Amino acid sequence: MPDSSSNRLEVIGILHSYGQVLDAYSQNLIFIADHQFLELFPVFKYFNGEITLGKWLRYLWHDRINYEFAEYCMKAMLWHGGGGLDRYLDTPEFVERAKVAIRAKFRFNPLLQGLNFLCPDFALEQVRMLAMYSGLGQFWRVMSDIFLALAKRRESEPQLTLPDVVAHIQQGLVAAANKPITYAPCIWGRRYEIIPLSAGLTFLPDTALPYVEAVFFRSFPFMGTVSYNAQAHQIPAEQADFAYGALYADPLPVGSAGIPPTLLMQDMMRHLPGYLREHYRRQPRGEDDLRVKICLSFQKAMFCVTTAALRALAPFPLETQDPQQQLANREFLAPWLQRLLGSRLLRVQEEVDTPTQRILTQPKMDSRRRCQDAPRQSFEA
Repeated sequence: MPDSSSNRLEVIGILHSYGQVLDAYSQNLIFIADHQFLELFPVFKYFNGEITLGKWLRYLWHDRINYEFAEYCMKAMLWHGGGGLDRYLDTPEFVERAKVAIRAKFRFNPLLQGLNFLCPDFALEQVRMLAMYSGLGQFWRVMSDIFLALAKRRESEPQLTLPDVVAHIQQGLVAAANKPITYAPCIWGRRYEIIPLSAGLTFLPDTALPYVEAVFFRSFPFMGTVSYNAQAHQIPAEQADFAYGALYADPLPVGSAGIPPTLLMQDMMRHLPGYLREHYRRQPRGEDDLRVKICLSFQKAMFCVTTAALRALAPFPLETQDPQQQLANREFLAPWLQRLLGSRLLRVQEEVDTPTQRILTQPKMDSRRRCQDAPRQSFEA
């Protein structure tokens, strides 16, 4: 990412907003996992235990954080899997601990006991999902603290560069790398350990890396934009070939109904720092396409986060001069870089900001090609 003043402002500003949103997301995911355990109708799961008339009215008016996007990311992690957390959810130890918690939850409800007897895997799969709620919530708790610390650091260091941002995130990831991931929901006033400390799950390999894989790279195709019909062949047949994550997404549909990132952009729009909102106002269209602008800045920031994550996961420091270590780093990075070829990395690196400049800097073409490409150019502008 070019270390320009505009990119610095956008990346640091959007991470400031994102950190506040992740703070709310993580609190709610952990609340659901801990206090809404196997509730069949969790009507108030987005209230975090605080149910008041004012909050209910704001909820009906949609003056609230869109926690649905947090669940969308959780489902992506649950479906794509990967990492130690996903593997643990299929172990006999997890199954045994989950069944103990299920029996405790249903012990006063003969109807649910009968349902569990007829469909023993139903409640078990719900516990797997709740464990993923908790794992993602704990991951976002760390990331929120990293991003908010970066925003606070900018106040005393206004000349932060993008390499400084990447280094800050990398240091935060490394510092939290061995933070344990546990899960012990509260059932009838008692805690039941479903993911104990002895499971050995930690932050970086078991939640951070699966998150990057599931949300940054794979994710899901947005309903209404492509056909889910197998005969249409609009979706890859292999799950590993999915490329619908944040690093690949076209920002133009953001703001449309049914596009999940719209919810995230709406949440970040509510928490934009003043200097970033003013930066958007000075651009063409002002705030008319604010969600699209936020999405573009968010993608720039996520490429910086991806860079920090890969640097943290590399077997050796990327600055090493040892040939053997360089070879090991190359082998580690090559598959990731191959996957990034189809992302929007090169597009978000463009320094051209205005539609007029973008058209003027394009190579000349004959009149027939110009007519064919004009609608596309106008749409992108």
